[in-house]
Amino acid sequence: MLIAPSLLSCDFSKFGAEIKRMDAAGADYMHLDVMDGHFVPNLTFGAPVIKYVRPFTDKVFDVHLMISEPLKYIDDFCDAGADLITFHIESDSDPVETIKKIKSRGVKAGVVLKPNTPAKEAFEYLDMIDLVLVMTVEPGFGGQSFMADMLPKIRELKSEIDSRSLNVLIEADGGIGAGNIALCREAGVDVAVAGTAVFKADDPAKAIAQLKSL
Repeated sequence: MLIAPSLLSCDFSKFGAEIKRMDAAGADYMHLDVMDGHFVPNLTFGAPVIKYVRPFTDKVFDVHLMISEPLKYIDDFCDAGADLITFHIESDSDPVETIKKIKSRGVKAGVVLKPNTPAKEAFEYLDMIDLVLVMTVEPGFGGQSFMADMLPKIRELKSEIDSRSLNVLIEADGGIGAGNIALCREAGVDVAVAGTAVFKADDPAKAIAQLKSL
């Protein structure tokens, strides 16, 4: 199980230092949530901020685009240093064209499913992508409670990926912590995004180690 601290939960006044803190604590990915205030009802940061903090770690920059027209901004986020870009298939951009654009830049690509979007909506893209991100909360704000009814969706995706012998990871994001990460792993999650569970811990390294052990 890989752990990707959600930087949405960090102290933005110390963004670079927070990334270094998570790196030292044993994070595998750095999960960066980009919100445009239109696709989701919140604003965070864009490509210029990501470019500024990129030098603070060599870990994977896992950039989750919660924006209406991701295709328009792929070059910006690739130039900023994204290693993996995920976007919502519910967005206004054509999924195939968006995946092709990401891949053309030598960056890994993934699609994201909101809670109300069924697993089968991702099936046609599985042979083109590197990862599927399942939202286990409604996207837009951190600190929400984990939606256990997303576990069957994860199992359905895992079954489809395995049946086609594809090398596609499953990531889950939202309310994941010590109390439910084992359920996520059992369902087929490979990458767990953890915000509050890591950033609010007294010892982030201990928290990440505990999540991995569970």
